[in-house]
Amino acid sequence: MILVLLAAGAAAASPLEARFEACVALTETEPEKALAEAGAWSVGGGGILARQCEGLAYASQQRWLPAAVAFEQAARLAERDKDARAARLWVQAGNAALAGKDAAKARAALDTALAAQALAGAELGEAYLDRGRALVALNDAAAARADIDRALTLVPEDPLAWLLSATLARRAGDLVRARTDIAEAARLAHDEAAVALEAGNIALLSGAKDAARTAWQAAIAAAPGSPAATSAEAALKQLGTP
Repeated sequence: MILVLLAAGAAAASPLEARFEACVALTETEPEKALAEAGAWSVGGGGILARQCEGLAYASQQRWLPAAVAFEQAARLAERDKDARAARLWVQAGNAALAGKDAAKARAALDTALAAQALAGAELGEAYLDRGRALVALNDAAAARADIDRALTLVPEDPLAWLLSATLARRAGDLVRARTDIAEAARLAHDEAAVALEAGNIALLSGAKDAARTAWQAAIAAAPGSPAATSAEAALKQLGTP
């Protein structure tokens, strides 16, 4: 979720950090050149920062699993050096693995990040949220609920946390909580197609067919052609005409 933001933790206070910032900037415009730079830098002893830039370059190309490997290598180097950046790098590895749909790898990375007890505030909340996402994908609903509840206390303004919480509540049959949580997600991200899709799902199960139809139509309008819109279109077809 926050790969580049996590990369920007330190200002360029040294030549190494200046080189890292230049490499990160290159990932945003010419990721192949960034990969070459990171590789040469790593061979030359670039260590943690070179590996991190390599991960960001892969992420820029949406090559998520190689990105996860690069971030993990950076995290292990940081652990070896007792570098305080290790936990953040494990979070980056987890994020990349999630994007690459390797939930087991994501969970392992995020377990390591959280076990270090080095994260705080919003960073800690986002790590719990990301592990919750991995646990949902692994069908561990009880553990996912615990992590998402922790995330909600730390990042209450993140609509994704409320969306996931609502989805879990719907799947568990707790429609009262599902309605409350999806309403909060909609307040924070009223034009998000995934939120509208879930609002429709919850409305249908609550017996409000008209509200479900309206929500699914909003999902389609918000992001035509997106996975959420496609799911909303299928739901509308199944619901039939008014």
